[in-house]
Amino acid sequence: MDAQTRPLTVQALLVRDGLVSEIGPAEVATFAGPGFVWLHAEGVGHGETMDVPDYVPPLAANALVASETRPRCDEVDDAVLINLRGTAADLMQDSDGLVSIRVWVEGARVTSVSRHRLAALAKVEALMRAGKITDGGDFVAALAQAISTLLDPQVADLGDELDDCEGMLDGGNIYELRRKIAAIRSQAIVLRRFVAPDRDALVEMAQLPFEWIGKDDRMHLREAADQFARMAEELESVRERAALLHEQLTDLRAEMIDQRSLAIAVTAFIFLPLTFVTGLLGMNVEGIPFAQAPWAFWGVVGFCAVIGLAVMAWFARRHWLDG
Repeated sequence: MDAQTRPLTVQALLVRDGLVSEIGPAEVATFAGPGFVWLHAEGVGHGETMDVPDYVPPLAANALVASETRPRCDEVDDAVLINLRGTAADLMQDSDGLVSIRVWVEGARVTSVSRHRLAALAKVEALMRAGKITDGGDFVAALAQAISTLLDPQVADLGDELDDCEGMLDGGNIYELRRKIAAIRSQAIVLRRFVAPDRDALVEMAQLPFEWIGKDDRMHLREAADQFARMAEELESVRERAALLHEQLTDLRAEMIDQRSLAIAVTAFIFLPLTFVTGLLGMNVEGIPFAQAPWAFWGVVGFCAVIGLAVMAWFARRHWLDG
């Protein structure tokens, strides 16, 4: 079963007194502490529907199950609605390879929803099962760091692929390079479209005055935001370099066409007087000079060779044969 047909799954984890246990989704709605609980629903939107718990306000509930979303961070009373976008865990057809996760964050309870599997969630779940996530601030900080850590190599690979394309400019196939560079540029544009808003959402959350967002959480949020900012700059650099490389390839292609056109023109110009001589002597009329002479054929061949060499020497003197 691929990512396009993944059914709805709901999972809830409870952290209490250093112990982690799985609980039913219904118990999350009645959770009153102590401890920390995380409810995650996955696969929403594939013909499945999810009943958002009553503790989530209607505005946030609609945002959690919206079909289209972008990275954002909104403060709602004493909670936060934050959407982020990261690398998909599964290969997805007709997609940019990124997955949106929508998170409703309270101090002791987090509710998250995604339509596809997010690769970063495996790391977040491992941290939670290890007892290292004890509140909403820890959860978002861990999620942000996991997303940025997985996305960073993907951005770096685009730069490396572009470096390889630059090295192939002199001897590579121009038409294949143009297609490859266009694909790299397109991917960079898609990634930057979401990387920059991810950064803005994390910066905004780091500034919220909630007690459950600790000093360490703010530091980790800012660190992840800084990493997203660096990736956004790298993606912008890749986009600009790809545009410059595309222009260079266009210039190289035009130069190749000019060189071939020059070669054709020179060849045609060399044979133009030869065609005139052979056409003149090849007329089927009386009075052709030396028509009966045994040396006439080779004499005409030698005369044509002299004319051809003279034209080529003239071209060489004027440097039309250079390059």
